[in-house]
Amino acid sequence: MNKQLYINEIQTLFDDVQRAEIFEDQKMMTDAVPMFPVSEINADYEKKKGSQGFDLKDFVTANFDFLGAKISIHREGQLPIEQHIEKLWDELTHTAYEEKGTLLKLPKPYIVPGGRFNEFFYWDSYFIMLGLQVSGRTEMMENIVENCSYLIQNVGFVPNASRTHFLSRSQPPYFSLMLDLLFETNGDEKIYTKYHDTLEKEYAFWMNGEEWLENDSSVKRVAKTKNGDLLNRYYDAENAPRPESYLIDIEDSDNAGEEFYRNIRSACESGWDFSSRWFADGEHIQTIETLNIAEVDLNSLLWHLEKTLAKSSALLNLTEKENYFTQRAAGRRQMINTYFWDENTECYKDYHLKKHKNTPSEHIAALYPLFLGLADEAQAESVAQHIKDKFLYQGGLVTTTKKTGQQWDLPNAWAPYQWLGYKAMKNYGFDELAEEIKNNWCKNVERVYSNTGKLMEKYNALDTETIAGGGEYPNQDGFGWTNGVYLKLKQN
Repeated sequence: MNKQLYINEIQTLFDDVQRAEIFEDQKMMTDAVPMFPVSEINADYEKKKGSQGFDLKDFVTANFDFLGAKISIHREGQLPIEQHIEKLWDELTHTAYEEKGTLLKLPKPYIVPGGRFNEFFYWDSYFIMLGLQVSGRTEMMENIVENCSYLIQNVGFVPNASRTHFLSRSQPPYFSLMLDLLFETNGDEKIYTKYHDTLEKEYAFWMNGEEWLENDSSVKRVAKTKNGDLLNRYYDAENAPRPESYLIDIEDSDNAGEEFYRNIRSACESGWDFSSRWFADGEHIQTIETLNIAEVDLNSLLWHLEKTLAKSSALLNLTEKENYFTQRAAGRRQMINTYFWDENTECYKDYHLKKHKNTPSEHIAALYPLFLGLADEAQAESVAQHIKDKFLYQGGLVTTTKKTGQQWDLPNAWAPYQWLGYKAMKNYGFDELAEEIKNNWCKNVERVYSNTGKLMEKYNALDTETIAGGGEYPNQDGFGWTNGVYLKLKQN
């Protein structure tokens, strides 16, 4: 796979375009496809840029293709919501059999989220698969798994999304859960042996550097506590502005720490870009400290990956590996209890690697140990009470208890956590609460669809009369994981 980041080749032009804000959305320029050799475009730009009457936007639109920059969905009349989603699956299906600009090639068709997001996204795809399962689109589910495997085999991990500027970070590791979903769909256990090598490669990516660690230190995505216990954190190798949010990052970096860009990018690996969860002061993005935090969601997902590797090893009669991954999973389960269970609040929280204590942020990722069956009955009961008291509103589950204007904070409700919340509560027999979570969010989705004809990226859980907002860009319609979770919840 050609990993060349062509944005680096047009750095002067790219920098000028983003700083001039000639496009409302900075993602436009990162998605643009050069129509001529980059060396020619650069030479032409250097020659013309200082000349009288030069228009930067005219130059860019003459040299780059912006087709497909945004997915728009139009309907003559409003269909019933389920029929609308069935049509959306086809409209959101893309292919990329060759690289174009920053877009990575993939061997199979895939579903994009929608709106400004016109590429393959990692963790989105799991929640999309939930709906594809309901729609009976097993082949597309298999395509998604095959694309993830291709990326892991060729890049070493699944990037945040299928573009060259995401080759420094991944997203929450859902590949092993995708295999579970396929197994649940077709009952073929061979799925685990087929992708055993892929599972191992993804695990190696997340654990890379563990052998170099001393106590109370971190490297890449692994950290050792002062007691010598191994935890994981989100991380990005680059410490530079994100191309897709270039000027935003430069402006936000004023009065911020020296690793501000890496902390920003590392939060993007979590999928939560952005939230008070990452802020040292709980309010301002300049205090972001993602690198100092080990996360309950990531460590829970890696426990599932270890359990899946033990399973695939057993199916292949690899006894030594089965024992190894069984031990790793058992050790991680203990660490999740030790480091992420906060005795004071009786809830799961992230762990601050420098302060050696739980972070104060109350957030919905506390659901993960229940979603994956890691919590005991007493823990589950306590978390369920927290969810009911602090996170459940008339429009669904919110992500945090703080309102900062960031999109992963109050008052927004995001599709993934409605499914995680529903399933977590069902796992421990809190059926009434599960139904309330399901009904509150589904009714919100239906209301917005009835009013707008759109399925949105996120929803306002507190004020169900308004559209959700916050963050770096307007609320998007389409929308992959909303479609998937809505169908799956309605089926249950």
